[in-house]
Amino acid sequence: MNNEPSSLSVRPASQVDLSPQTFEQALTFSNYLADSDLVPKDFKGKPGNCLIAMQWGAELGLKPLQALSNIAVINGRAALWGDAVIALVRSNPLCEFVQESDDGHTATCKVKRRGEAQHVSTFSMDDAQTAGLKGKPGPWTQYPKRMRQMRARAFALRDVFPDILRGMPVAEEVFDTPENVIDPSTGEINPAQTPARQELQAYPEADFNANLASWRKVVESGRKTPADLIAMVSTKGVLSDAQKTAIQNLAPIEAQTTTANPAANAEQGDVDQFVKDME
Repeated sequence: MNNEPSSLSVRPASQVDLSPQTFEQALTFSNYLADSDLVPKDFKGKPGNCLIAMQWGAELGLKPLQALSNIAVINGRAALWGDAVIALVRSNPLCEFVQESDDGHTATCKVKRRGEAQHVSTFSMDDAQTAGLKGKPGPWTQYPKRMRQMRARAFALRDVFPDILRGMPVAEEVFDTPENVIDPSTGEINPAQTPARQELQAYPEADFNANLASWRKVVESGRKTPADLIAMVSTKGVLSDAQKTAIQNLAPIEAQTTTANPAANAEQGDVDQFVKDME
């Protein structure tokens, strides 16, 4: 009996490794990738970005295509998606375990590095509110549980395994950092810059006198209190003590029948839109 394999025998499929071995190969491969429709938009038509991403991937232990799929360019800085971060850490022999949980309010990530004590990081909705993330349009509104998980994961893995991640930030975390807080020339995060608050001018006396009668009607109707009016009007201009007192004295009074006065009607027509919005 002939035991030699026939020409029809199934043979293991050979794997082709496209990882460049020289700088010239890397340049050529970058051009191919930049022309492909299968790369993310940050790399489409940008062979330079492809080349840098492949180099980052090589330092992290990612193949070229893995690098382009898992590295994001955010505010001019390379960052790793959270799923790639945990994959790199778990595949490293220094990692004993990564455990994640969420109780509906707080996400917890427990990690242990070989030879070290367990490390625990948490991120709660209270933390999200403090950071200005709670209710933020986008993923924090649509997928708050997932975003809590990514924040807790990022803190834990970056603290315990900085050597494995090579200092690479986590994309989900960088997304939450305003663009003007990141210095594009250095990639460093600067203290948040808030625009200088414009100083309010004194509330014009003429406008105040023109609106006072309408404000009285708003108070009499019960729609606003004098304190409410003072708070609202103060957003338009700085009220003097006399103006505040005049508003505080707008107590509800009995409606009185008066003779139509054309001048008064004309004055009523001058009431600004801010007053109309109260009614």
